[in-house]
Amino acid sequence: MTAQLVALGIFVAVFAIGAIRNVNIGIVMFPFAAAVGLSLADMALEDVIGGFPLSILVLLVGVTYFFGIAHSNGTIEWVVAATIAKVSGRDRLYPLVFFLLTAMISAMGAPLGGLVVAPVGMTVAARRGLDPMLMALAMGTGLSAGAFMPTSLFGIITWGTADAAGIELSPLLLAAVAIIANLILLAVAYLLFGRGTVAAGTAAETVVPAGAAAGGSPTGRPLSRYGQSSLVVPSDADTGADTEAPAPLTRVQLLTLVAIVLLVATVVVLSITGHEPDIGVLGFAFAALLAVVDPDAGKSATSRIDWGSVLLVGGIITYVGVLTEMGVLDMLGESAAAIGTPLLAAVLLCAVAGLVSAFASTTGMLAALVPLALPLIGDSSIPGWAMICAIGVCSSIVDVSPFSTVGATYVAAAEEADRPRMTKLLSVWGLSMVVIGPLVLTLTLIIPGMVLG
Repeated sequence: MTAQLVALGIFVAVFAIGAIRNVNIGIVMFPFAAAVGLSLADMALEDVIGGFPLSILVLLVGVTYFFGIAHSNGTIEWVVAATIAKVSGRDRLYPLVFFLLTAMISAMGAPLGGLVVAPVGMTVAARRGLDPMLMALAMGTGLSAGAFMPTSLFGIITWGTADAAGIELSPLLLAAVAIIANLILLAVAYLLFGRGTVAAGTAAETVVPAGAAAGGSPTGRPLSRYGQSSLVVPSDADTGADTEAPAPLTRVQLLTLVAIVLLVATVVVLSITGHEPDIGVLGFAFAALLAVVDPDAGKSATSRIDWGSVLLVGGIITYVGVLTEMGVLDMLGESAAAIGTPLLAAVLLCAVAGLVSAFASTTGMLAALVPLALPLIGDSSIPGWAMICAIGVCSSIVDVSPFSTVGATYVAAAEEADRPRMTKLLSVWGLSMVVIGPLVLTLTLIIPGMVLG
């Protein structure tokens, strides 16, 4: 028991130190996994290293490389510009459009890639007299919705970890839960902030500089590594001016769009027919095709592979493997059972996921808590799919907090006069999700799952 508590205490301490010092938690966690495994678990070093999740590595690298090519050859920027041009003049649709745009980009491997549209969205809000809070929440919920697609990081980690533990969880079901939850939050945002207006900007058509479209703010502060092209956004609401139409698609961009559609369609068809699609291998296959057609984009895309997330998830899951070998997860399961009320334990676990994610890495939180939730699932009547979905959504919907990367980006991209108000309101919204999320998901997902299961 003492060795187990020490190993668990080291895990929590390393996680906290990494989050406080803003370093990759997985890199710090990996050597501690080896040290604890050798000294406390009496494991061989090759057994410790064998816990590194190679399957998740293939998923993350394959998917982020494929969509990195789509960013490098300008396909993603073309889609964003074309969509904005189509909606010009219909102001009430802009938040929904930016929800969809952010969700689409977030679904392409790296959720934070969805921040590419943050400066554009906030500029649109200012020029069209929309409440910046509505636009920020629209993009934040879109990012959360897209992040749980089978092709994106949160979905890969959540579904992959559950699948490795033998929990039946369809990746499409996980995505559907995330989309529905975030659409409801978008509707709430419309009700709360849809009637608010801000001072209109200049009547002239405004062009977002290339740096801003790439994730930078109008002042040049970098917000995201994605995007290269300049995007033209609508001018003042009184002018009704249309946005400038994007240039025609090149052959490479058209091929990239076809590849994206085929990737998504293949995943959906295989999932519906009861197969388990290896999304990483599919990503590598389509990426290889595009790299042969456009070698320059293929070379450029290698820098977009999300190695940070690979190391983050790998280090945490390797340590969790050591904890499993030591029986720590079984001990936690017994402790959860001792609470006497599995539902209370589930709510507390979801609340912890949300609270930590509001200040630290959502990716790291998912990698750590999904495995730690397995004992609760195994020792109670709580359905595994519902518990895992609830943890995932609760970890993500708090990301609009200004203390996180996502929320801070939206505040920085807003007009200077709006930032104090947005900081306050995003703090209230994000922290309220720590309480509301677990309660609502327990009532609408976990309890019905227990009844029907």
